[in-house]
Amino acid sequence: MKKNILNLTEDKRKSLISVYLKGNPKETVTLISNLLKNFPNDPLLFNLNGACYKEMGLLDEAIKNFKNALEVKPDDIEIYCNLGKTLKANGQLNEAVTYYRKALEINPNYSDAHYNLGNAFLSLNKLNSAVKSYEMALYDNPNFADAHNNMGNALSQLRQFKLAVKHYKEAINLRPRFVNAYNNLGVSLLDLKLYESAINCFKEAINLHPDYAEAYRNLGNLFWELHNYDEAQINYKNANKISPDLDYLIGNLLSSKAHLCDWNSISEALDQLKTKICNNEKTIRPFFMLSLVDDLELHKKNAEIFFNDKYSKFVSNSIPHYAGHKKIKIGYFSADFRNHPVSYLTAELFEVHDRNQFEIHAFSFGTDTNDEMNLRIKSGVDFFHDIRSMPHLDAVKFSRSLEIDIAIDLGGYTANSRTEIFAMSAAPIQASYIGFLGTMGTGYYDYLVADEVIIPKKNQQYYSEKIIYLPSFQANDSTQDLPEKVFTRKELGLPDKGFVFCCFNNTYKITPTTFNSWARILDQVKDSVMMLYIDNETAKANLVIEIEKRGISSERLIFAERMPKTDYLARYRAADLFLDTHPYNAGTTASDALRMGVPVLTYLGESFASRMCSSILSAINLPELICLNQDQYESTAIDFANNPDKIKKIKEKLSNNLLTSKLYDTKQFTKNIESAYIKVYERSQDGLDSEHVYI
Repeated sequence: MKKNILNLTEDKRKSLISVYLKGNPKETVTLISNLLKNFPNDPLLFNLNGACYKEMGLLDEAIKNFKNALEVKPDDIEIYCNLGKTLKANGQLNEAVTYYRKALEINPNYSDAHYNLGNAFLSLNKLNSAVKSYEMALYDNPNFADAHNNMGNALSQLRQFKLAVKHYKEAINLRPRFVNAYNNLGVSLLDLKLYESAINCFKEAINLHPDYAEAYRNLGNLFWELHNYDEAQINYKNANKISPDLDYLIGNLLSSKAHLCDWNSISEALDQLKTKICNNEKTIRPFFMLSLVDDLELHKKNAEIFFNDKYSKFVSNSIPHYAGHKKIKIGYFSADFRNHPVSYLTAELFEVHDRNQFEIHAFSFGTDTNDEMNLRIKSGVDFFHDIRSMPHLDAVKFSRSLEIDIAIDLGGYTANSRTEIFAMSAAPIQASYIGFLGTMGTGYYDYLVADEVIIPKKNQQYYSEKIIYLPSFQANDSTQDLPEKVFTRKELGLPDKGFVFCCFNNTYKITPTTFNSWARILDQVKDSVMMLYIDNETAKANLVIEIEKRGISSERLIFAERMPKTDYLARYRAADLFLDTHPYNAGTTASDALRMGVPVLTYLGESFASRMCSSILSAINLPELICLNQDQYESTAIDFANNPDKIKKIKEKLSNNLLTSKLYDTKQFTKNIESAYIKVYERSQDGLDSEHVYI
């Protein structure tokens, strides 16, 4: 029942509002407390009190006061909206929705209520509902700039980037200095690969707001995607000066430094990184961690932090279950069905799957390149689905409509992956394989494919997934033709004589620890050189400085540039020994080197990524190339280089093993992984939980 209201005098009302507007919430609360003694039923006092408590961060008190105001004046839509906003800020999203809807029952044309309802739906990840609410807000108020901006945010999450761009532009048209809209527009243009336009948007946001750390970070991300790590680092540093605690910034900065082989203050930065992760801070993307730290506990904890931040809101309790199929339906999901290491390794696997037992689907959300590997995979699977434009939920529904039994994520936490699809359960059984070398840190992946070298039983506790143990982890393409071309040493910039070490891993995998080993090895092997793949001039210049610091002539570093695949493979013939990186090992590059007759030397770490090469060497039966520590790694490399007979014997053994080992036996590998698929499928059909599988 509506209470009798004893109203404040107009003078008292104006005086109170004046104090509030001066930005004195504590003083205002004190005044209200005194006024409530004489005016206990004035809705203004409760409403204003709620606003003050909200400003002070005392959300529970604010909610209490707004509810008191509604008891006195239950038809005040402004109070309903104030309460809704506060509930949203307090994480009570569903309750906020309830109060916004009550406001709209009073006035269905109240654009602010539609707008705020849309914001609540956006936070709840109910994107289509958010879009409908913003549409209603804009129908009532077409000039509502904030509604246009947030409509863009919802559409962007629905992957409707072009339509999102339209709304961001309208928001800017209505409010020319709308900094957030410029930043958001830049992000959507980046998603559309319209790089120059995106750069202009981020720069305009910074021009309008020079301390806009997020815009600097996004500009850094753009240059990162363009492989311009110098500009990326500059922008990350600018962001760091303004807001050093910005989410994932330290990780972005460290990774850009790694690509540039810029190791200044690296130890201090890594210590800071570890501390932040231990404190549950959003610090670094899990993929970037692989090359920086060899610590299983930190890897898992960081993956859990990343999942909770980015994907927990997508997790669905609805897990599909299908009656038994005549053929088990396997869905491989990737952004990399093109000329890319993942496809180089898996293309033949797709082709030789037993079609009597399996139906093979490829779900592609990467660029439709129509290059060699893209065309090969399209023809090598039973069904190729281009789901680039599908929102995540639509992709999940599509997978379920096809009744995919086992969904395999070939990307994990790598670039352009769509982990959201797996969070929402694309299939009754979900597994991670080959793209991301580590745990996903979440319960919605049932399995992780590995072998006992990569994940010994003692390390299972550091993985959220159950492990599918294959005899060997890495798939390969046994059909690949070896190039006939032979480079002269002169063509590759090599000296006429001397032992040639090489490493063609990406620069971000080269750590100071690894480089120290290489310098000591070069120092002990007269006339030897190190041939490295370098994709940027800054990294080259930094490595020249670093090798000189260690007392080794920079002339002994030979820098190799990107080449076509056949030339890249042929270049290996000039090398004598491949020196692996740590903690992120060679994967595809190790298999390439071995295929071309070049032994690969590694040492065993703890993490998935630091045991990858040991797995490959085990699969080709060359355990003598697996060292147990850095000292053994260095002494073995020196011994091989200074004893021609030893390296000759290793090369002969490698040559013989190429014909008989399991590393390049794709047909047997396929049978092994198919056996695993059958086992996990049967467990699922029997209603059993996932468990470690041994093949």
